[in-house]
Amino acid sequence: MAKKIYILLSDTGTIFTKTIKKYTKAPYNHSSLSLDAELIQLYSFGRKNPNNPLNGGFVQEDVLYGTYKHFPKTTCAVYEIEVTDRQYSKVVRLIELFKRNDRKMIYNLLGVFGVAMKEPFEPIGMYFCSQFVADILHRADIRLWDKLPALVEPNDFRESDQTVLIYEGLLTEYPPVAERKRLG
Repeated sequence: MAKKIYILLSDTGTIFTKTIKKYTKAPYNHSSLSLDAELIQLYSFGRKNPNNPLNGGFVQEDVLYGTYKHFPKTTCAVYEIEVTDRQYSKVVRLIELFKRNDRKMIYNLLGVFGVAMKEPFEPIGMYFCSQFVADILHRADIRLWDKLPALVEPNDFRESDQTVLIYEGLLTEYPPVAERKRLG
């Protein structure tokens, strides 16, 4: 029986994301991986503290609280990927590995510049958001493209023929998020 995983692409509108957007010309500049359509089990590399953009690393994101709460006008696109049971299990195991080692994982800011220069920068334990998502998928044998994870940009998920767009708009209006918010 096939399972599904989800890719959340988002744009909070921060200065950092506006800077990236000027270069990429893409509508979204952050990517996260979710194990559920409700975006409850949502993981990425980003701000560890919503008030400090310089302290980044592996994070379990929360679409109702945390960083997203500080940016209520966040726009997003949610993509679905059908995977085998085995691939899904691998994704779960890999995320558990990141959770156990989260203190050793830091944000790969130089890697972001490496993407711009088409030169991968991959120190152990360092990731940027789309590199993390692409690496998890790659290691779980989910091949969306023939590209190194360290060169993957959020827009690459939009352009894959294996991802299916299920929602685009304000993150707070994504039906499962809006329902959770309504229920409190």
